[in-house]
Amino acid sequence: MPGERLDEQTMAIRAAKEFQEGMIINLGVGIPTFCSNFVPPDREILFHSENGVVGFGPIIDNPDDADENLINAGVQPISSKPGMAIMDHAESLCIIRGGHVDITVLGVVQVSEKGDLANYTIPGKQIGSLGGGQDLAFCAKKVIALTTFTTKEGDAKVVKECTQPLTAPRCVDRIISDIAVLDVTPEGLVLREVAPGWTAEEVQALTDAKIIVPPDVEEMTLL
Repeated sequence: MPGERLDEQTMAIRAAKEFQEGMIINLGVGIPTFCSNFVPPDREILFHSENGVVGFGPIIDNPDDADENLINAGVQPISSKPGMAIMDHAESLCIIRGGHVDITVLGVVQVSEKGDLANYTIPGKQIGSLGGGQDLAFCAKKVIALTTFTTKEGDAKVVKECTQPLTAPRCVDRIISDIAVLDVTPEGLVLREVAPGWTAEEVQALTDAKIIVPPDVEEMTLL
């Protein structure tokens, strides 16, 4: 039997390992927003949200402590930090389109073996919400897809070809999921890490895309 799947908070902790000192990081709606809660206190990361704020702190859980005018792209109340900047929407998008975002972490409906990203429409809903996702997918220096490996119904989200409308083609660099970490390379999807209790064969069984398994696959760690 496969091991347990990581919960959303643990997935966010793993994704936050990617953030290095001084980086500008944009967090997409959904699981990615949790990443701002898991940065070591001695590491300075500038979190950016396309609605017009850069340099904010963790999400605020207690509504009594929240400022309704200070939110992230997921409409979650966020804490302020010294040096935080507020700007209009146009200037915020200039940060993205100017190539100043080091990493964007985006949620996923589907991601293909070529790095194609589909995440702005939800299957069954007539209208999608593109937001700043297309700009981020094209312009960020690195794109990380943070997602459960399958849907609630058990369908693959990491696929050979996307069947949902694309946000952007060939943009994803790394996939961090609840069972594995994979890199998108010119040769295909390369398995880098597996969650505790999982094997490469069990990960492969949950996608129709071919996964390359090198000899140095590691067990996922959070620190």
